[in-house]
Amino acid sequence: MGSKRALHFVFKIANRRATADFYRQVLGMKILRHEEFEEGCKAACNGPYDGKWSKSMVGYGPEDNHFVVELTYNYGIKEYKLGNDFQGLSIFSTEIIPNAKKLNYPFSELGNDEYCLEAPDGYKFFVHHKEMEGNDPVKMVSLGVSDLQKSIEFWNGVLGMSIKQKSEKSAILSFGDNQCALKLLQVDGPIDFASAFGRIAFSCLSKELPGIEKKAKDTGNKILTPLVSLDTPGKATVEVVILADPDGHEICFVGDEAFRELSKPDPEGDRLLSEAIEKDKSDEWFAKQKEKSKK
Repeated sequence: MGSKRALHFVFKIANRRATADFYRQVLGMKILRHEEFEEGCKAACNGPYDGKWSKSMVGYGPEDNHFVVELTYNYGIKEYKLGNDFQGLSIFSTEIIPNAKKLNYPFSELGNDEYCLEAPDGYKFFVHHKEMEGNDPVKMVSLGVSDLQKSIEFWNGVLGMSIKQKSEKSAILSFGDNQCALKLLQVDGPIDFASAFGRIAFSCLSKELPGIEKKAKDTGNKILTPLVSLDTPGKATVEVVILADPDGHEICFVGDEAFRELSKPDPEGDRLLSEAIEKDKSDEWFAKQKEKSKK
């Protein structure tokens, strides 16, 4: 368990400008790096799409010691339908709610200094209005599951996450006390991933990747992408294997050594994202199509 660490969660976004404003101005995160790609990822990082897309890593600090989000934007995709797979991201911060009030960004009060905000594409963020504990304000990712005990057996028994808390309807697990935790929430009925389905990523030592793949396979779990090397021009080549839990949640394990090299913050990241947004004429195209459909 010791070498594994939580890295990020992947969100598909359709409104890149509004999303960037939300993460920068409301949540107060930074654009850590931004990359543009002309064709789909070999490991389907951008979902089942083959066209041009972009990836923006956003968070409160370097990926070496912060849990961040990966925003994937597929050019030409206007919207994604939300399912019940992703249940929310929990953040400790005394700045987010004042930011939201200042910008008139909507939020709901849940009680006990907890608030809920929705990103432009509908993803939920639970804000605990209190001082940050530890190094990273991002504390927990919550995923819906259809059979809590079966999911615990996978995340704990197969992947080796420690169980921190457990109740009749939920369980909290983690690879380390100072890492972002995973909350499994029992929901009614099956898990619906719809088209907005995301992916959670962890790292481990590269030499451990074959063993993770083998254990998942030997226990009858799905391997979505067998161990593969991914190239990023001008950067480190990383090895990844992508699994699915009993409900089908996508889980990416990446070799830690190369990933630390690949994920170094790019001081040009914010500028690169802003420039890509300005050059993107998708909103204008969709607006014209909407007007045509009315005629």
